[in-house]
Amino acid sequence: MAALPPAIWGSTYLVTSEFLPADKPLTAAVLRTLPVGLLLVLFNRHWPRPEQWLKLLVLSLLCMSLLHWPLFVSAYRLPGGLAALLICAQPLIVLVLGICCFSNEPVGVLLASLIGFAGVALVLVPPSRLAWDTLGILAAVLAACSMALGTLLLRRWRLDMPVLAFTGWQLLLGGLLLLPFMLWFELPLPTLQAKHGGGYLYLAVLGTLIPYLLWFRAMRSLEPVLISLFLLLSPLSALTLGYVS
Repeated sequence: MAALPPAIWGSTYLVTSEFLPADKPLTAAVLRTLPVGLLLVLFNRHWPRPEQWLKLLVLSLLCMSLLHWPLFVSAYRLPGGLAALLICAQPLIVLVLGICCFSNEPVGVLLASLIGFAGVALVLVPPSRLAWDTLGILAAVLAACSMALGTLLLRRWRLDMPVLAFTGWQLLLGGLLLLPFMLWFELPLPTLQAKHGGGYLYLAVLGTLIPYLLWFRAMRSLEPVLISLFLLLSPLSALTLGYVS
């Protein structure tokens, strides 16, 4: 369950560059999260308890809003493999934040995190051929830091909610937080072609609904740094898809 989502998420970069309208990161983030979240909430009909709302809102902001907006910014501005590599630095960020913010002791997977990150970096094309866009790099780092902090808080708070409801509310709230920014900055929306609709549908269902259900279920059983290590599969998937296409 922990390995499959990052492998699927690696396709986000190819889909963004080839099938979505240009330079619409907020639109992509909202359409990826909000409709699926609304469907899950309506299907599950689980209402969070009053004391859970604030924590759920914070987790939605970190794991959805501040992940997907900068993620799509980096996907538009960087090669898929490089963007995915920067975002998959999350295990190292999780470890550092765990030590600094929660007084967690360093765990044995630190060496594995460093080796894994360095190994995936070696798979990238030579640095001279990479497009080092500053804004894209900053966006990817922000996405990684936001998801890392959200992962730590998720394990620390352990909200007692069904996985379907927890996933649905996070997607719904995360999309709602971004919706005003999308309406302010990215209107009018471009005329959507058939490939654009197919790209958004793929990201919403195969790229979001199924992976997040698996990811949040696995997160209840694995330590944050350990589960974050599986994110190293994302840049490998992105590179493979980019090469094949």
